[in-house]
Amino acid sequence: MNAKVNFFFDKATQWQEELRALRKIALDSGLEEELKWGCPCYTRQKGNVVLIHAFKEYCALLFFKGALMPDPDGILIQQTKNVQAARQMRFTNVKEIKKLAPAIKEYIREAIKVEQAGLKVALKKTAEFDMPEELQRELDKDADLKAAFHALTPGRQRAYMLHISSGKQVKTREARVQKYIPHILDGKGMDDE
Repeated sequence: MNAKVNFFFDKATQWQEELRALRKIALDSGLEEELKWGCPCYTRQKGNVVLIHAFKEYCALLFFKGALMPDPDGILIQQTKNVQAARQMRFTNVKEIKKLAPAIKEYIREAIKVEQAGLKVALKKTAEFDMPEELQRELDKDADLKAAFHALTPGRQRAYMLHISSGKQVKTREARVQKYIPHILDGKGMDDE
């Protein structure tokens, strides 16, 4: 148990009992506990294996390379269609965690095996993601914008593409493009200042 991680469990206003039960299972699996991204992260030889996090509707174990793990019980969830490697195991009560404890431990053992084997998830290249029409139109109209966009790192390009395309309405997607044109021209990612 890492004392630096205690604050996460102490500050939780929701899911406290569930989060503590997940912590015990992770620690009993022989993993090292660290604080990463503001959440308890469990590692083996510096490799991230599983993370505990809480949301409004559920708390979860996030398996970093869950896409490579067997899922005989069908309980691993892909958070969104754009999440490539990670998979979640979601919980809404402590009874569920206690009932699934043997399975959870087995999934953690499998995650450790995947990490120790050095397996990597084959991630899609940025070019394999769909370019939002609204962004493509602006790139086609403005050579400087197109050059600036293609000079961005693949991760920054992907972030823009996913954020813009997630707008449900055309006018929302168009507004997002217009909002970020200055950032792109400045060679910045969405969150860069």
